[in-house]
Amino acid sequence: MKKIILFVAVIASVFYAQTSSAEIYKWIDEQGNAHYTDNPPDNKKVEEVDVKINTYSAVTVTPLVERLGKKGKVVMYTATWCGICKKAERYFRKNKIAYVAYDVEKSRIGKVDFKLLKGRSVPVLIIGDKRMNGFTVSRFERVYKAQMKKQEQALAEKEADI
Repeated sequence: MKKIILFVAVIASVFYAQTSSAEIYKWIDEQGNAHYTDNPPDNKKVEEVDVKINTYSAVTVTPLVERLGKKGKVVMYTATWCGICKKAERYFRKNKIAYVAYDVEKSRIGKVDFKLLKGRSVPVLIIGDKRMNGFTVSRFERVYKAQMKKQEQALAEKEADI
């Protein structure tokens, strides 16, 4: 079974490598608008564009949280219409959990960070160096307690070095 999966993965990567080398052309329409396509019209003057691929394999959460200066707090990406987000905020207030919320539709930081995190729905929670999509009390408590324990251990180690 593993050999079949490996074979399929190799074939898929070869196919992907071939399709990602497609040529991109720039052409101008009658109104002066520039278009970029892989299949330009025959009746237009086209210019081939050299495209550099810029990809990455994962989103690193820690620098994002550090950039925001919210280390030690829960960071929540939310929207005003989101009922689950409101439930999470009520839970945080009731349990005196420090948090900051960014609206992904109204806040510039919220929009930018949500895009960087490749968010698809709200809420997205950042708890220490962990990400949680959605919110349930049981799952949040599990992640939150683990992160608080990790932070306490790091602080204790730091104080021991002093």
